[in-house]
Amino acid sequence: MNSAAVYPPVAAPADMYPSMPGYEGMGQGGGGFLPPPMPAEPVAPPQPGPEPEDWTIPSLPEDVAREAFKSFASSNCCYSKAPATDGVITQMEPFNTYRYRLETYTESRSTEWGSKPHEGEVPDFYTQTAPRPWEVQATPPNLFTNHTELIRVPYTSSVKDCHDCSATGKKPCKECTGSGHKACWVCNGSGTKDDLNCSHCNSTGKEKCRKCNGRGYDNCETCKGKRQLLTFVQLKVEWTNHVEDHVVEQNSGLKIDNLRSVSGKELFKNNQYLVYPLMGFPDPAIGEASARMVQEHQSKYAQTSRILQQRQTVELIPITKVSYKWKGDSHVFYVFGNEQQVSAANYPAKCCCVIL
Repeated sequence: MNSAAVYPPVAAPADMYPSMPGYEGMGQGGGGFLPPPMPAEPVAPPQPGPEPEDWTIPSLPEDVAREAFKSFASSNCCYSKAPATDGVITQMEPFNTYRYRLETYTESRSTEWGSKPHEGEVPDFYTQTAPRPWEVQATPPNLFTNHTELIRVPYTSSVKDCHDCSATGKKPCKECTGSGHKACWVCNGSGTKDDLNCSHCNSTGKEKCRKCNGRGYDNCETCKGKRQLLTFVQLKVEWTNHVEDHVVEQNSGLKIDNLRSVSGKELFKNNQYLVYPLMGFPDPAIGEASARMVQEHQSKYAQTSRILQQRQTVELIPITKVSYKWKGDSHVFYVFGNEQQVSAANYPAKCCCVIL
């Protein structure tokens, strides 16, 4: 039973909410994250994925590196295009590296008391036994997609008088503090302007409060003027994709942070309920990272969440260090990723731009 109009829990007397079988420990602050139930049947152990076929990446051609450098220079308004156009490439060194990524997709559940203005709904508290938090039906989104859903737990709703307005449906207007009028803005409440009677307020020094239209009160924000609240147990279901990367160090001089925004050649991809640590990879650092991260994810997220699926991938990220000469001096730039992004920290021809 989903609720499209759910409001956050409100500060309420401790005795406002009834005792609910299965939710006895839930106070005003909510019940916190709930550990998932044990699987009904034993889970099959994870299996190793298929062996990858090709671990290599073609060398970057010089003309491709130059075009990437020209595009980089053109995209920076303060950079002269001369080094990219006239510089002479003297050396191109590949420093390709691996990136291992582990994704653990979880479902977590937490409960708290919720309320909304009562709009004629029939309370269902005690008409049947309320389902336990992990018994409530919730449809997950596509795998590895973050999503949050708020669900009103069936058979937990009851009607209460609004505590915020003492069931009157009204609260004093904050603008006029309940008086229905404010000081006249023309005469500042004096009744006169330039020694003459103020025509705007007929010399009263007051004018009708526009916010409450002179009534002196507004509808109660908690019950929206309905005088009563429908209270219920609100279940929060969160599907979260926990992503962690490990990039093997390379000695090119390019900072690893630059690689966060690029993709590489996908060498390996495997997903199942629980993945098996990657074994037999040419670079032992990847196997070590996989074993460590798989163990950490399964121990960390299984405590408060239900693991729905895991996915691991290995990419080979191309990195080429390009040395070039311009005006007799030696310089360096990097081309990296499938997107052929460029990094040139010490570009030799910068100017000061003035943006009008």
